Amino acid sequence: METGEKRIALVHRVLVPDEHYPIEYAILVTDRRSIFIRQKKTRSSFVLRGEMRYGTALVTDTVPKTLEDFATTSLDSLESNPDNLSVSHKSVQSLVLRKEVPKFRLRDVFVWLTMRRQGEIYQVYHFEMTYLHEGDLPKSVRFYMVPLGAYFKPRRVTQTRETILREYAFQCLKQFEEIMPAGVVSS
Repeated sequence: METGEKRIALVHRVLVPDEHYPIEYAILVTDRRSIFIRQKKTRSSFVLRGEMRYGTALVTDTVPKTLEDFATTSLDSLESNPDNLSVSHKSVQSLVLRKEVPKFRLRDVFVWLTMRRQGEIYQVYHFEMTYLHEGDLPKSVRFYMVPLGAYFKPRRVTQTRETILREYAFQCLKQFEEIMPAGVVSS
């Protein structure tokens, strides 16, 4: 299946919610499919859930993967790994970019105070992808756009948090719009 398949982009990091522990993935986007490549656990469940709520990495020491890191890896071997998720672009029924402002709880007082001091609201962007799975059963996956500190920190000097998170989400949206069938991707 890999013959002539072109690797287009790599989304460095997304978080997929799970009951027990959020799962970290990188998404290798080709012209035919998106392969969610499971990353090793880098943070505690508490920290990852916080990153999903606030839309940005709380700890900044993780180095992002690049497209070159996966250049020698067979796409079929990535797809056959049971920890990874492969979604054919032909099977995608919808890909919707959503944003939400987190609802704060009492234990979020420090974050709320930081937002107030910075004069910003943390917008959290996530995608909801609905696709046909085995036997034409619809299945969906929600993944949160959480840029790593290596992406976020240099931009923070000249841009607001809201601008950085919006640009990161819309860059990913644009990549998907270019390769998905017409009418599938929306915001």
